[in-house]
Parts: sequence; structure tokens; C-alpha cells
Amino acid sequence: MAKSKKKPSKLKQKLTDKYRLVVLNEDTFQERFSLKLSRLNVFVFGGIFSILLITLTVFLIAFTSLKEYIPGYSSTELKKKATRLTYQADSLKMKIAVLEKFTQAIRPVLTGEIEPEAIDSIQNEVTQTTTIDYDKLSATQQDLKFREEIESKDRYALSAGTENKAKIVFFAPITGNVTQSFNSANKHFAIDIVAKVGTPVKAIADGTVILAAWNVETGYTITIQHTNDYVSVYKHNGELLKQQGDFVKSGEVIATVGSTGELTTGPHLHFELWNNGYPLNPTNYINFE
Repeated sequence: MAKSKKKPSKLKQKLTDKYRLVVLNEDTFQERFSLKLSRLNVFVFGGIFSILLITLTVFLIAFTSLKEYIPGYSSTELKKKATRLTYQADSLKMKIAVLEKFTQAIRPVLTGEIEPEAIDSIQNEVTQTTTIDYDKLSATQQDLKFREEIESKDRYALSAGTENKAKIVFFAPITGNVTQSFNSANKHFAIDIVAKVGTPVKAIADGTVILAAWNVETGYTITIQHTNDYVSVYKHNGELLKQQGDFVKSGEVIATVGSTGELTTGPHLHFELWNNGYPLNPTNYINFE
């Protein structure tokens, strides 16, 4: 006796039963489109479509600006403004700290705790006890003749001195590759030299530090006044080793290379050279290789 085939379960039968989806013309009843379907196919295609839709939605939210419209996400522009405000707040804190120290130092003078020296009384005592004979101070005829001879010899000394004015030999602040050259048309009045973080930055010549501070755009900046109205500027430093008012020698270490400030593009030195208020191309005066 042949064995009877086992009947499929009702659930399986419902999932695998075939159906035909037919699209007809309402007026002529002409078949336009037909498709064989089953419940299982509908579930599979529906699941795949749902997964693709969810994936596309997550991608749009994560990698496009649409996420800014979702509560809890902040815009990129808002983050930039917050970072800029943080730097400005830090700069203001440093300025307030300096003003507080200055106020504490000058407060005893303003409140009268420290009495000023009696300079006027000392001067009065000197004038009272000392008698000056102005006749003895007047120049004699011999002195006047000698002065006239000296003045006639040195009458044109000023022009001769300017012509024979000694030239300054500049020392390279650092050595390395110049990534951005001097370009007055683009208002880049400097050169950028790439160097490792912590590389010593040296003064190009003897001079006095007229600025040693930190600001938002250029970070730690130091400026030195040299002879013959030359001024050198060093920006984006990692650390400043000199203070305002210090006298530095040629080749003396004044700072270290860093990447501070919003305008920095990485560890490098932004170097400027000025003379009488005009920017100069540093490569015409200094060899950076």
C-alpha cells in the first residue's frame, strides 16, 4: 500500500498560496499588468524595503545637515561660534587678571597708604642753600670761537651719517621649508616656515620686545623692535620665553614653534619683517634653508 503524502500545515499553505495581482482598464477591462504574489513574497519584499528605508534615513540624518532639525543636535556654525566665544572669553579672562594685578599694585598709592616722596621740599632746600653765579656760566669769546669752528665742520654730518649707515645682518629665526611665500597682492605680508612643535624660535637681531601676548587669531605672538626702524613679528608660537620690555640678542631663543590661534594651519612659524611701517619680503634678507 502506497504511503500517503503528508499535507503541508495551514500556515505554510497560507504563506505559499499564489495570488495574481491584475491591473485592468476600467472601461474595456483589458489587462494592463499582472503579477504573481504570495504572502511570503510580500513579507520578504516589505522587510527588505523597510530595512533600506531605515538605512537611508539614518544616513541622511548622520551625514547631512538634516540632523540640525532634530532636537538635541547643534549646527556646525553654532559649534564654531561657541569655540570662538570660548577663545575670546579666555582672552578676556587673561586681560582681566592683568588689570586686577595692576589695580592691586596701584591701590595703595590711590588710597594714600604709600606717601609720595617730598621732592618739592628737597628742591626748595637746595635752592635755598645754594647760590648760583650765572656770570660764571656765560661763555667767553674763546669758547664761542671754538663752538663756531666745530659747528662749521659738523654742519653736514647728518647726511653723511645716513649715507654711511651700517647695515644689519639678520639671523634666521628657524630653518625649514617655506610653505607660503610673501604675497602683497593677497595681503600675506609674511612667510610660513614648517617646523616640529617645540623647535626653538630665535631673534633675528638685537632688539627690545615690544609685544609678547596671546590673541584669538594668531595665538602666542611676539614682536621685537630692532635698530634702523626694523620690526620682526613671530606668530602661532607654542610658548613665549620672553616678556614685553626684555632686551634680546641676535640668535637668542625667544619662543617655541606651535600651532596656536584660529588662523593656524598646523605647526609652523608665521614670520613678518617690517621697516618704517612697510612690509618686507623676509627671503630677500634671510636664508631660511
